Amino acid sequence: MKTKVVKRCLTFVVLLFSSIISADPIIDSPQVALTGLPFEISISNVPLQNACDYKLKINELFYQPSNCENAQQLIFNDIVLNDKATESIELYTGDVLLDITSIEVLWGWLSIMPPLMSILIALFFRSVIPALFLGVWIGAFSILGFQPSVIWQSFLDVVSIYVKNALANPDHSAVIIFSLMIGGLVGVISKNGGMQGVVNSLIGFTKNARRGQLVTATLGLAIFFDDYANTLVVGNTMRKVTDRLKISRAKLAFLVDATAAPIACIALITTWVGYQIGMIDASIGQIDAISDSAYSIYLSSILYSFYPLFMLAFVFIIAGSGRDFGAMYEFELSARQGNDGSIQGAEMGYTSEAESKQLEPKDPSRSRAFNAFIPILVFIASVIAGLFATGDGDSLQDIIGSADAYQALLWGSLIAVVTAFILTISQNILSLEETVQSWYEGVKFMIFAIIVLIMAWSLGQTTEILLTAQYLVSVLGDFLPVPYVPTIIFILSAATAFATGTSWGAMGIFYPIVVPLAWEVMFINGVADPEHMYIIYSSVACVLCGAVWGDHCSPISDTTIMSSMASGCNHIDHVTTQFPYAIVVASIALLIGTIPTGYGISPLIMIPVGVATVFLCITLLGRKVD
Repeated sequence: MKTKVVKRCLTFVVLLFSSIISADPIIDSPQVALTGLPFEISISNVPLQNACDYKLKINELFYQPSNCENAQQLIFNDIVLNDKATESIELYTGDVLLDITSIEVLWGWLSIMPPLMSILIALFFRSVIPALFLGVWIGAFSILGFQPSVIWQSFLDVVSIYVKNALANPDHSAVIIFSLMIGGLVGVISKNGGMQGVVNSLIGFTKNARRGQLVTATLGLAIFFDDYANTLVVGNTMRKVTDRLKISRAKLAFLVDATAAPIACIALITTWVGYQIGMIDASIGQIDAISDSAYSIYLSSILYSFYPLFMLAFVFIIAGSGRDFGAMYEFELSARQGNDGSIQGAEMGYTSEAESKQLEPKDPSRSRAFNAFIPILVFIASVIAGLFATGDGDSLQDIIGSADAYQALLWGSLIAVVTAFILTISQNILSLEETVQSWYEGVKFMIFAIIVLIMAWSLGQTTEILLTAQYLVSVLGDFLPVPYVPTIIFILSAATAFATGTSWGAMGIFYPIVVPLAWEVMFINGVADPEHMYIIYSSVACVLCGAVWGDHCSPISDTTIMSSMASGCNHIDHVTTQFPYAIVVASIALLIGTIPTGYGISPLIMIPVGVATVFLCITLLGRKVD
């Protein structure tokens, strides 16, 4: 009995002590602050009584909370520090010190150094992994204070913190597994002759390079629901076809990349839609005067999404015309002569020698297209079914928009692989052991690209901690006249996506602030009314357009990397050949689309004008390759 009493008393003491400990206020501050850039600090576990008595002391200055009435989490807004230093943050109530922490204050320009150095080194040395590693190292070095004493620690942190965290992210893990499964699928349908069968069936229609490019672009539109799936399926499916037609790998990578995100971001049923609507909803929720739903604003913004619309037009016009310009023309000309310099080297396993030895059909006489088509169709159907299974809502758009895209892609890739296994073994084309080995050979081709993806994600962590996007906004976003608000938003979003290598990251940063920012500018200028809502629609569209452009052009973008990987193209060659095309299309989108519509001209007028301008530019700048 005494023992039980003692145990109960001890339990009560422990619980009482734990509750006291948990009740202590805790400072939640950013890991890094930039000089001259406002930031906020929150305090959690704040008792409701006497909350207004709390204050922060930083660099001998005291700050009062902006919300202390009925708030269990205090917010200290607009804190600005102007000197690089390691600053102490002290929390007081009255004269009593409750908690203390520190924050690294860095010069603003340090925030852009990791992505900038990665991009420059990748372009100069034509090697992506060392460039990304160095970028992450510079980022880790800056986060720790940018002092000589932390060089070694920051080097170790590259793997122990950033790479590890990149792998621990569930969404990143899903992309890795999905990529490996698709690589394995390609390995199986290559070894069983399915891919060769597709090549044989398409060759009859794709008698020349123009038709081959048009078929590739059309297939890119057909897989509209997800950019990752689009990139991997189209690139891997069409690679042998384009090789036989002597289309450069650089051109294939462009066709794959330029149809993936542009169609996924404007189609009504895609994995992008839910994310976009969610971001828009969070943005318009801050403005009482806007009664339109998030989905309604998204639909209205599609007509103002000039860059994706014009890029899709550009793809089909340049494919059908047989014209190219810039570095792409040189690669295409060399490819027609049987010397494609854009083929990825042995580091990625895409050499012709490797392909012929490891993934050539076991029995070429049994090359049947349906052994490839059926798994791919099963994959597409399974992904769509997965989107419906994981989504929720009363309408088709709501269901797809709320779906778990990553889970659907995992389900679809697994079912497709199993389907390929069953087809292969049931026809006695390969044994079970041979089928597994062919799957593994396909997986091996993805390893290099996955390493690059992991390093790109690691770099993204450092840019997030270093507030790269916020710094770019603070530098570039001061001047905002009403008609040019969408244009400037495009530039900011593009710069951020280019520097960070992620379109979704750029959208996540800008969507919550774009609508309030645009509305405030409209209000100041006396045009905050329904008649000028096109400014809001265009601003929302320009976040998306700028993000897609930056994603297209950045050598550290995951989708750009995946396009190179799936197409077997040298990554830097893909970036350098696609960049001029993206610049031309973006210029037309801004000059013919965004700026005129900023003055109230209907997008229904400017879209055909823009498409005509795209055609004219290709005609004037391009030279026929054939």
